Amino acid sequence: MKALRWLVTVGLVLLGGQAFAESRIKDVTTVQGMRDNQLVGYGLVIGLAGTGDSLKSEPFTGISMQSMLNKLGVKVEPGSVGSKNVAAVVVTATLPPFIAEGSRIDVSVSSLGDSTSLNGGVLVMTPLVAANGDVYAVGQGPVAAGGFSAGGAATTVTQGVPTTGRIPNGAIVEKDNTTDINALNNFALQLTNPDFRTATLIEQAINNYATKRYGQAIAKTHDFRSVDIVRPESVTASQMFSELGQLTVTPETSARIVIDEKNGTIVMGESVRLSPVAVSHGSIVIKVTEQPIVSQPNPLSNGETKIVPSTDVAIDQSGSNLAVLQGPTLERLVMGLNRMGLKPTDMIAILQSIKAAGALQADLIIQ
Repeated sequence: MKALRWLVTVGLVLLGGQAFAESRIKDVTTVQGMRDNQLVGYGLVIGLAGTGDSLKSEPFTGISMQSMLNKLGVKVEPGSVGSKNVAAVVVTATLPPFIAEGSRIDVSVSSLGDSTSLNGGVLVMTPLVAANGDVYAVGQGPVAAGGFSAGGAATTVTQGVPTTGRIPNGAIVEKDNTTDINALNNFALQLTNPDFRTATLIEQAINNYATKRYGQAIAKTHDFRSVDIVRPESVTASQMFSELGQLTVTPETSARIVIDEKNGTIVMGESVRLSPVAVSHGSIVIKVTEQPIVSQPNPLSNGETKIVPSTDVAIDQSGSNLAVLQGPTLERLVMGLNRMGLKPTDMIAILQSIKAAGALQADLIIQ
């Protein structure tokens, strides 16, 4: 019931005007081509207090240690390393656009073997490569793990995930990812949530501003995903995007209901509509009780004492009243479901049935 009351409150707030709040163009679009790049690397975390990989069960950690020591000028015989203070890890990072050589970025570190914790460890210099195989950054530094694990022979307590961690500003960019944006004349704004109406509204807002500011229309809707922009000669690209990004539009919202069946979460968009429909939903409770009966033979007979099974089955079906739902607005739809006294799981079942009946004018997404 608390979840449904919260949902009703959200519906009232949305209908109170927040659903129609304007958004800046910079918040609902991205410039095509100006994107992040993923980096990944394989490395070693050293200095662990006995919580590293077991070298017998994870031989690649020992091989990596031997290779690292050989590169540092220390000759090590194969199989001679037996420390549990080292863990093999995968290092990941995100390379932002227009980042210059020498800048720092955050990295994430995740255990690859059977290490129990990365707390107190230090990542040894690890090259980070992109999808094209080029090295764009090098990571190194102390790992801040996201949890801890402690215990004894009989009990172990774990909080969070101690086998993953982060290194703030733990990687130095070694290769420029910069572009002279001011040398470009044509751009495309990609919509975060593609929609024809939203794209048209963005085109109109930009052209209304550009006609007054630059003396010409510069935007044209390409499709429902993007709007093409032609840069005027009188302004640089950086200045143009700083000005256009502050323009506001009211994005079109899709009629959509997202359901997470694992935890009973239901999220409804403001545009959800429901045609008149009658719904009957009742919970059937079946109670089975076993009461064995001991059967005794008659006196002076040759019979045997036996246990005779006895089963009592009771069926209770409650809350199966017929209700009529009509939701021209999100508020009425949610309040109608709330009046039926439904739990989130029952509400999910009803929404699925209403969608199957063709009375729900919204996309039903089940995760």
